[in-house]
Amino acid sequence: MSLPALFDTLTLPAVASPMFIISNPEMVIAQCKAGIVGSFPALNARPQEKLDQWLTQIEEELDRHNQAHPDHPAAPYAVNQIVHRSNDRLMADMETCVKHKVPIVITSLGAVEEVNQAVHSYGGLILHDIINNRHAKKAVEKGADGLIAVAAGAGGHAGTLSPMALVGEIRQWFDGPLLLSGSISTGASILAAQAMGADLAYIGSAFIASREANAEEAYKQMIVDCGADDIIYTDRFTGVHGNYLKPSLVASGINPKELMKEERNKMDFAKATNEGAKAWKNIWGSGQGIGTVDRVEPVQAIVDRLKVEYAATRQRLLARE
Repeated sequence: MSLPALFDTLTLPAVASPMFIISNPEMVIAQCKAGIVGSFPALNARPQEKLDQWLTQIEEELDRHNQAHPDHPAAPYAVNQIVHRSNDRLMADMETCVKHKVPIVITSLGAVEEVNQAVHSYGGLILHDIINNRHAKKAVEKGADGLIAVAAGAGGHAGTLSPMALVGEIRQWFDGPLLLSGSISTGASILAAQAMGADLAYIGSAFIASREANAEEAYKQMIVDCGADDIIYTDRFTGVHGNYLKPSLVASGINPKELMKEERNKMDFAKATNEGAKAWKNIWGSGQGIGTVDRVEPVQAIVDRLKVEYAATRQRLLARE
């Protein structure tokens, strides 16, 4: 199955994943202008009324870009919705998304038919992230148009399955849009995702080290300085397993070796705007692919590098035939 026409403006087969606190309108706009889908979590716009302002800002800026560059229009943008009962903003945020006819809505931590129907009411596309084949089937049954396979090594709330296993199982029964997340930070890994059967790569951690990212400079530098060995996988902060930078735990007074002995906090995204935000601000998430990130640079430069690497990898493989 070919990708929907919505993705025709992409200049690289990639979607920038929505990152809590990190993703902001400036980053989304830069990603879309660079030719990949830019995205952000609705919960990043605080208070809730600010979501309308953010969407207006993104749409107006992309419209100006498209008018000035009709031959090179921007890629579409996406909004991530946490579909979990603790997110008491969900319905209000969905009303705002429907008002703006957000082209792509990414749903996480739950599949709700009413949310999917709301997006479909204006012709929008629903992508749902999953960590196993069972969740993938449930998401499609409830109306998701496409899937985001979150494999081992992904930043934030990651899965444990090999990307080869997860994509392989999904492709046995699903021929719709499929994205792959997990340690993708080079052009070669984007091509590898496609070789496994995914349509698009889903990239997050590499963009933390961008000029536009809403992250502390120390966080950005830690992404540059660290590698896969510096990541710890735990559910102790949100109730959902995720990957975090060990040095950020140490800086917060947490011994990674003792972490697994502590009692797990209950997952509650309703607290994301108050005391819970401290964990996200001080304990920094990251995927395992950061070992190839060696500098902080603008989003455009990151995407340009990925394009060069992607093309070079394709050429190298073709030369072997």
